[in-house]
Amino acid sequence: QVQLEESGGGLVQAGGSLRLSCAASGRTLSNYGMGWFRQAPGKEREFVAAISWSGGTTKYADSVKGRFTISRDNAKNTVYLEMNSLKPEDTAVYYCAASPNTLPPVARRSYRYWGQGTQVTVSS
Repeated sequence: QVQLEESGGGLVQAGGSLRLSCAASGRTLSNYGMGWFRQAPGKEREFVAAISWSGGTTKYADSVKGRFTISRDNAKNTVYLEMNSLKPEDTAVYYCAASPNTLPPVARRSYRYWGQGTQVTVSS
């Protein structure tokens, strides 16, 4: 029904920045809360950031607060994750997800649609 595709991942040095994009197709995301999750090798997928459908409410994991910024452009059906001051521990596959909840949820089970992920590697 809804397809999500992430882009913008890559290899950066510690302290650098990356901007991830999540493009949606199939239908509008204007009534969906959107989230970013990440999964490092051997670890469970964890919450990173979320944004309400209107963009008026955001939520961040403590580990990225102050460094990452989530935003959305509903006219373009696109969600962004600006990542600054990157650390080696940020290395993971980053996934974009969409939830029917207009409020930004944290739990993975609240999200209905998922992208395939984009690799972010931060070297020291």
